[in-house]
Parts: sequence; C-alpha cells; structure tokens
Amino acid sequence: MKKNLSYIEYCYYKFTIECILSGIMSVNGKKVLHMDRNPYYGGESSSITPLEELYKRFGLPDSPPESMGRGRDWNVDLIPKFLMANGQLVKMLLYTEVTRYLDFKVVEGSFVYKGGKIYKVPSTESEALASSEPLIRSH
Repeated sequence: MKKNLSYIEYCYYKFTIECILSGIMSVNGKKVLHMDRNPYYGGESSSITPLEELYKRFGLPDSPPESMGRGRDWNVDLIPKFLMANGQLVKMLLYTEVTRYLDFKVVEGSFVYKGGKIYKVPSTESEALASSEPLIRSH
C-alpha cells in the first residue's frame, strides 16, 4: 500500500480492496457476507438505491415525483467512477462477472471551467491546433 495517503484515500483504497477480494472469493465458490451500518453499502463512495433513499440521504423534503418511475429502478453513484478501458480493474470486473450489473459508456469529452466559462479540453491533435484557448500552460 502507498504511504502518506489521506484518510479519505485510505478509506477508498480499503473499500476497493474489500470489494475486489469479496468478488473474487464469491466467483470461486466462497460465501461472502457484506455488512454496513448504513441502509446502503459503500460509505462515501456508494451507490444509493432506491431513489427514496437518496432523497432521505440529502434531506429533500418531498418524495421523488411519480414521473421518475419506480424508486428501485434508480441507482445513483455518490462519486462517479472512471475506469481505464484496458486497466487491471476492468479485467477484475470481467473476471468476477459484476459487469452484468454495470453499464460502460465512453466519455464524450473533458471540460474545464475557467473564468466563468466552460471550455472543451482538446482530445485530438486537430482539436488542439484549432483551439484558440491556452488551457494548459507550461511553467
């Protein structure tokens, strides 16, 4: 484990390791019991379902509108996750078959908020050459 992690980094690291280990153990025929003091699993980086639980978590006074459908059809990440397409984590997710419960989407672009405006970060050579905004400056 890396040294000098902040408390939040340590908790996220520990949570991630526990999830990966329990997934691998489950795939290999072991029984795994997850326990959490919250009515949802995962602490600060959890996904909350049903939608009514999200409303309670953030102290919203009303229930979700009926136009949003059934609350159990929603699963909201408190911290959205980004994974490198060919990284080790993706390989572990495929191995443990949790990908049955995940949707992968390609990130359409990266954006920066600067000086009261939103700018697209160039992702190709042609976009970088066409951009008049110096978003990244060397020191």
